[in-house]
Amino acid sequence: MLQTVSEWIWWDRLWLPMNVSWSDLADSDGRVYAKASQLFDVLPFALCLLLVRLLFERFVATPLANVWGVQDKVRLPAEHNPVLENYFCSTNGLMPPLQADVLALCKKTSWTERKVQLWFRRRRNQGRAGLRKRFCEASWRCAFYFCAFFGGVIALHDKPWVYDLREVWAGFPKQSLLPSQYWYYFSEMGFYLSLVFRLTFDVKRKDFNEQVIHHIATLTLLSFSWISNYIRIGTLVMVVHDSADILLEGAKVLNYAKWNKVANGVFVVFTALFMLTRLVIFPFWLIHCTWVYPLELYAPFFGYYFFNVMLMVLQVLHLYWAVLISRMLFKSLFRKLEGDDRSDEEEEDDSDPPKDINHISNNNKPNHINGSGARGRATGH
Repeated sequence: MLQTVSEWIWWDRLWLPMNVSWSDLADSDGRVYAKASQLFDVLPFALCLLLVRLLFERFVATPLANVWGVQDKVRLPAEHNPVLENYFCSTNGLMPPLQADVLALCKKTSWTERKVQLWFRRRRNQGRAGLRKRFCEASWRCAFYFCAFFGGVIALHDKPWVYDLREVWAGFPKQSLLPSQYWYYFSEMGFYLSLVFRLTFDVKRKDFNEQVIHHIATLTLLSFSWISNYIRIGTLVMVVHDSADILLEGAKVLNYAKWNKVANGVFVVFTALFMLTRLVIFPFWLIHCTWVYPLELYAPFFGYYFFNVMLMVLQVLHLYWAVLISRMLFKSLFRKLEGDDRSDEEEEDDSDPPKDINHISNNNKPNHINGSGARGRATGH
């Protein structure tokens, strides 16, 4: 049974053009091809990057945060209250309680409505990531995207298919594997797998589901392109994506460090580059290259459709993030920013007049330092 399933999964007609079989992609005459078994290498790459990230955040990002004075806001703990705690746990504490629930809780606790609302604000803040954690995460992603992008440029700058996209398909799928392609591919795959491993530990945002879809689609796309030797177009897709991500994460770092004017400028440049790479180059150059040019050489097959559908999934995510980015750019230029459209982890003002909260003296000025601003609102992967 398993053998039959395996034969169907690896059936030549599914993944390769007509008159091409997996045996044609066996190493011979000094030519080396990508192999499915090499995909197991992505796990040690991911674990290695997790270790590098740990060292980077501890010995680079944290000292940098100290130099730039990036500090977490002092949070006041929520007063112990079993009734409110049970309600908070039953609703996962993700959103403020409904007005009707607040009134019901007021009756059960004999607290004022304002005091109940303040309790929930403080209770939500207790489990939220601090500014330094956000700073370290953004610093790590910025550093990786920077290295990955320029590593990709170095690996691709002398390749003919960078300047003539029809060369992407020259001799396909019998295109030998280059060492630079191996390291570039598995560094990227290891990075996205490491992000999957860290999803439940990193700062959670409102587009969490979209992030999961993005990471899974990216890993699926890279894995398939590796197996079926779509490596040339795969490297181009990665370079195009990494270019804008450097600026996004860099803008976040600057924003957390209170370099607001510089961060605003970087975010504007990021927006322009994002729109150019994700809404122009990616669909009209790269997807056009994968939809049109292959048909000049061979008839369409399942792998052809599968690869292009996965690219379209990424493009839908690009459109979703483009809308968010446009909204944030508008707010940053024409309106006062009041939080992060994406973040579920935004710091909330937990102060209130003393007369309503047991005479606790707090500052009533709204605080938006914890990831506020346009820079913290979109990933653009």
